[in-house]
Amino acid sequence: MAEEDGTSAEGTWLELAVTADLEAVEAVSEILSRVASGGVSVEPAFELLHEGLDARVDPARPAIVRGYLPGRDRLAARRAVAAAREGLGHLQAFGLRPIGELQTRVVHESDWASAWKRHFPVLRVGRRVVIRPTWRRHRRQRGEVVLALDPGMAFGTGLHPTTRLCLAGIERWADDGRLTAESRVLDVGCGSGILAIAAGLFGAGHILGLDPDPIAVEATAANAKRNGLAARLHVRRGSLPSREAPVDFVLANLIASLVVDLAAGFAREMRPGGRLLASGIFVDREADVRRAFKTAGLTPSGRWVEGEWVALEATARSEGSPLQSSGGR
Repeated sequence: MAEEDGTSAEGTWLELAVTADLEAVEAVSEILSRVASGGVSVEPAFELLHEGLDARVDPARPAIVRGYLPGRDRLAARRAVAAAREGLGHLQAFGLRPIGELQTRVVHESDWASAWKRHFPVLRVGRRVVIRPTWRRHRRQRGEVVLALDPGMAFGTGLHPTTRLCLAGIERWADDGRLTAESRVLDVGCGSGILAIAAGLFGAGHILGLDPDPIAVEATAANAKRNGLAARLHVRRGSLPSREAPVDFVLANLIASLVVDLAAGFAREMRPGGRLLASGIFVDREADVRRAFKTAGLTPSGRWVEGEWVALEATARSEGSPLQSSGGR
């Protein structure tokens, strides 16, 4: 890395950028986050709507994942870039999804704090959900549910297919009249709080978010306040069991192995007839998740797919009913 790249200069940050297929975004983000102490952001590919005022994610085009690290220490920056390239190389070797080469550039201190924000447009998800970054304006249209979101520089923007599948599922619950002021919702692994906030804006009266990451807890609390949900949405650090009263709905946008491990825990959190919406499941892990649901007494009652990702809805058995088979659509 050349001295003129600015990596040894005071007041500079080094930006690492990688073009990645949408379904590789989370893996690339995780690799960059290992070295990018300044955070990681995702710039979606999107098409402009309403004369450029809004945008919709274009899932056919790749996103750009960006990470930021201090540029003062030239040697440390070199090592960080080398480590990122090595990690990305291992990922590219699998050939699962297209991943571009790592690019670097210098961002000056005065620009860094807000540089990543320009990569988040107003996004439309499903029929009615609109995700509005807090620094952008949006004129609400009739019927829209607008989430004002400050995702920080890491997670929960609504870009990833697993998040979109969950948002669509919450919208279906609302359309079916299931989400009411009496509904109790638990969001396990809440991240930025995007799903918990969506549930609240669609009408749920009592929402609890759990996440082992203190940064996620802070982000969810701040975003709940921004959306006027501080009184209804509570968040704390941790995982299951919640040690709270049983809930009507559980949201779990995790990964398949965690969904399998927590299946019994989800069931214990739910009222009889309660519903679970689980995502982050690769198609080839779906059978494992369904088996875990059956063992836990959860009956799959809905299935939705985007690309290679699956979201499953499951229903807790009613009181007095036997364990049910793993049917579902």
